[in-house]
Amino acid sequence: MIRSWGGSLARASLALALAAGVAAAAPAADAPVRLTLAEAVHTAAAESPEARIGTFKSQQASRRAFQSLAALLPSLAGSASTSNRTFNLRAQGFPLPASLPDVIGPIDNVDARVRVTQTVLDLPSWLQWRAAALGSAAGRADRDASAESAAQAGALAWLRAARGAARVDARRQDLALALELLHLAREQHAAGASPAIDTTRASTQVVASRSALLVAENEVDRARLDLARAVGLDPSRPPLPADSLSDTSAATDAPTDETAALAMARTRRPELSAQVARLQRSRTERRATSLERLPRLDAAADWGLSGQHTEDWKDTRSYSLGLTLPIVDGGRREARIAEQSARVGEEAERDRDLRDQVLAEVRAALLDLASNREQRLVAAERLRLAEEEVAQASERFTSGVAGNIELIDAQVSLLRARDAEIDARFGLAAARVALARAAGMARQLR
Repeated sequence: MIRSWGGSLARASLALALAAGVAAAAPAADAPVRLTLAEAVHTAAAESPEARIGTFKSQQASRRAFQSLAALLPSLAGSASTSNRTFNLRAQGFPLPASLPDVIGPIDNVDARVRVTQTVLDLPSWLQWRAAALGSAAGRADRDASAESAAQAGALAWLRAARGAARVDARRQDLALALELLHLAREQHAAGASPAIDTTRASTQVVASRSALLVAENEVDRARLDLARAVGLDPSRPPLPADSLSDTSAATDAPTDETAALAMARTRRPELSAQVARLQRSRTERRATSLERLPRLDAAADWGLSGQHTEDWKDTRSYSLGLTLPIVDGGRREARIAEQSARVGEEAERDRDLRDQVLAEVRAALLDLASNREQRLVAAERLRLAEEEVAQASERFTSGVAGNIELIDAQVSLLRARDAEIDARFGLAAARVALARAAGMARQLR
């Protein structure tokens, strides 16, 4: 069996070497992009549709804050006009003697002026600007949350593609082993040491291994498409994982101690910052509506040139200071205050629920991490035992002690053990990604 096992490894190595040679001979323009997990995370956090949409929403919130500030800044406007008019004085209510004409004119007028207005005292508008600034802060935090979510999606997509590549490699090893066992069965049958059915069973396993390889190749191609979408790359040239799935994939500096992880999450999770800003904004908007009962003071200045013609223009000006005092508005203000009070209660409840959610996510990620570490050890032991089982069954078959049914059963056990070991590596890496996201460090995955 040592010879057979070594032959299978040699064939698998040769197949991989040929595949690598073909890839190297392909034109560089057709070579797919290769991404490490860290590159996938950084690209997704910056270029994925989710991250870019988050950036645009943040810009919108920032511009709304500038719009609110405009109510407190001076306004400057200019105007110019020329007119030629006639007037019917009698129609305007002026009693005129019958000897005078009803219509006078035409009268020319040319006018050009500049008007400046400035809000002197308007506390509600000032608070509305403060509320808009808090909305802008919430928008920036939401942008960071979108980047964190995109980084997590990019990392998981990379891990799925790497898992698919590992499964393809495992299926190739299964096929190489099946071919080696078919060769052994044919040798045993030719020597009269085993019946023809052993060769048929071995041939069936070869066909099954080829079918499983086709399925695995299709799955990895689909995983690469998903990876391209997750990181915002062209799906027509889906990227390849530059590294293999290992026990160190998705490394992170997120603490594995619950107290430290929770403390980090409370300070780093952008969702919490966004919700705090939204709660403060709702309270500020309610306060601004309440202050609408106070008077408002505005100043205005107007200067210009006016005359029948530009040759006889004269300076004209006006200054004004206006005080506006709202008295009764039909109860609309009180209704708005009540509505905004309910909104404050809603945002406060969202804040409490979000904090509970962060706590649950951190604890769930730590539980999954501990569980997957144990499963990784179990899967490694299972794979070792399955390899021993194949070696022992092959030895018994070669010695003529048993038929190859035992060998085929051992081969199936090895296939399942390989899949379990790959899934255990994926589960461990995915648990690290979940912990990093729960602690607000998904963009620092490597």
